[in-house]
Amino acid sequence: MSVKRVGVVGSGIMGGGITEVAALAGHEVVLRSRQLQAAEGTLADISRSLQKKVDKGTLSPEECAETLGRVRATDNLHDLSDCDLVIESVIEDKATKHRLFAELDRVCRDGALLATNTSTLPVVEMAMETGRPERVCGIHFFNPAPLMGLVEVVRPLTADDETIAEAISFVEACGKRAVEVKDRAGFVVNALLFPYLNNAVRLLESGVASMEDIDEAMKGGCGFPMGPFALLDLIGLDTSLAILEALYAEYGDANYAPVPRLRRMVAAELLGRKSGAGFYRYERT
Repeated sequence: MSVKRVGVVGSGIMGGGITEVAALAGHEVVLRSRQLQAAEGTLADISRSLQKKVDKGTLSPEECAETLGRVRATDNLHDLSDCDLVIESVIEDKATKHRLFAELDRVCRDGALLATNTSTLPVVEMAMETGRPERVCGIHFFNPAPLMGLVEVVRPLTADDETIAEAISFVEACGKRAVEVKDRAGFVVNALLFPYLNNAVRLLESGVASMEDIDEAMKGGCGFPMGPFALLDLIGLDTSLAILEALYAEYGDANYAPVPRLRRMVAAELLGRKSGAGFYRYERT
């Protein structure tokens, strides 16, 4: 099956990024949020992102208008009924995602591919909330989706070969590099990345170096584009905490046990860029 119309559920940073990527690739996209105002706000963010491309000369004004014309914002889940592929990108909470997949199974047409953008949670459990577990997989984009070239396509035990092939084809049509991974917590990237980020916070607490110097050391010594604290702020400390908790629950490895400082910062709503302050402070736009 060729994917023509894509549904994206969730109007946060990732949902907006995936919507932009899919629309730029020529897909019709239905962006659904629980509140229409939120979906329309994300559409405005996408418009600003595309305008920056126009200003840089990488996108023509006509292409910008055509891309925006392919996106429709809605608060009605039933507007996804004729989509070929629906990608869930809501809060990283197991119960929320399970309920959503049960609803999507009722709403979406037979044969439609259902996917989750989860970075950590078991895809097979979402698949089993539906009557089509063979048509459910993970399509894990990275933040920011328009810039990051890699997507993990996650194969749960229940997915058939056709589903994975269609997911990979969609990813490649969006100009991304797909890697197929097994359905285990953290997949590849986060399973390796988050012990590093967690241990950076542990290193800071032990007083080995300042936050700024740790960031500079990893940029200068390892060639990373940003240090661990700037990256935690970009990902979101609440998201990072949820990922670490899921990893620790699955593996029981002390490297995945969230450092207490991270929990306290989330409790204080110091979430990073999204809240205006995390390890660093940011001007709200």
